[in-house]
Amino acid sequence: MDYKYIEQLLERYWKCETTLEEEQILRTFFSQENVPVSLLPYKDLFTYEQTDVESTRLGEDFDRMMLEMVGEVAPVKARTISLTQRLKPLFKAAAIVAIILTLGNAMQVAMQPNEPANIANAEGYSPYDDATQEGNSVAIADTLRKDSLKMAEAPLLK
Repeated sequence: MDYKYIEQLLERYWKCETTLEEEQILRTFFSQENVPVSLLPYKDLFTYEQTDVESTRLGEDFDRMMLEMVGEVAPVKARTISLTQRLKPLFKAAAIVAIILTLGNAMQVAMQPNEPANIANAEGYSPYDDATQEGNSVAIADTLRKDSLKMAEAPLLK
């Protein structure tokens, strides 16, 4: 068999004058099992890529391994945070405050003495009937006026 064309392609390959298609022809030629003895030394050169494809590819963890060897920390990638993720702590705080207020109100109602459903006292007087009530006033001026009125009426009643 005449392998002149393959030899010519090899000569052009060593001069770096071959095209990608011609290099592919060389690869397919040397990948077959029946290669002449004179061209056998070149077989490993052109079949190396096919046999070692898996081992030459870099893995996903290559960058991490190289950075560990050098002693640097891998860069941290930025995450996008949605609005609900940003407000989640605020929602939690609002829920805690609502629970505490609800429990406080429940404890306050539970600790009060039992009163009838009608708020009126024994005489039938309800404090919510009229806005003004008779009784002790906190203001000093009112107390003085009431005391002076009581003192003025007291001698007349006797």
